[in-house]
Amino acid sequence: MARILVTEDHALNLELMAYLLQAAGHEALCATDGDAGLAMALRERPDLVLCDIQLPGTDGHAVATALRGHPLLASLPLVAVTAAAMAGDRDRALAAGFDALIAKPIEPATFLALIAPLLPAAPPLPPSGPAPAQRAMAPVPPELAAPRPGLTLLMVDDRETQLELKRNLLEPAGYAVHGCGDADSAWALLQHVPVDLVLSDVVMPRGGFALLSRVRADPRWQALPFLFLTSTCRDEASRARGLALGANAYLLRPLDLHVVLQEIRRALLPDRSA
Repeated sequence: MARILVTEDHALNLELMAYLLQAAGHEALCATDGDAGLAMALRERPDLVLCDIQLPGTDGHAVATALRGHPLLASLPLVAVTAAAMAGDRDRALAAGFDALIAKPIEPATFLALIAPLLPAAPPLPPSGPAPAQRAMAPVPPELAAPRPGLTLLMVDDRETQLELKRNLLEPAGYAVHGCGDADSAWALLQHVPVDLVLSDVVMPRGGFALLSRVRADPRWQALPFLFLTSTCRDEASRARGLALGANAYLLRPLDLHVVLQEIRRALLPDRSA
């Protein structure tokens, strides 16, 4: 396991990288601006730094220059994560001291493989085998894994990166996962595919609240476990509304991966400890 510092001011990008790193068994340290990232690097001495270029205040180039000039951190592996990926942008990042550059948007399937060569004692990749993202996943502890074989979860989110993130978390835990990008698609899938639990965003086409109301109004799914996971509707009124409509839990991102797995188990095993 490596300790990896992610300095990123975009909340969804920060959350995505932190989730992927934690799912692979690494410790993710998070900072949202250059000054905080520099302070955390000095304090925590991470094994690797992932740093956005366009940061408020001290930008990524200045962060790299400062780290390269520090006697204790001069050899720390640095990776620029940026939407600016032209040849000139890459040259400037390397000149500032970065070892590599990853282009946004982040691709969950390849992200871990791109940083693997810069991690301490990284094992060589075999010439063939599973996809890099799956090969990098750490085993899920038994107390967090699916409580029994064959359980199917429905993920509802209009952002493909979030659906991919949830697959990378839940499939290694032993769940079969279906993904839908809106409430209507989720409702249509429920008509044809047996589902044991729904994990839904709130803000999306047709809306998560409308989906839950529709589910709870149908006798077939009045007891179907249904969890909300949102980063936008964080106010108490939205939480109260979701629970009043019948959600088993209303979870706010960013959230530790273990908590997500625990809440899913708790909803699937309501009469016993998860």
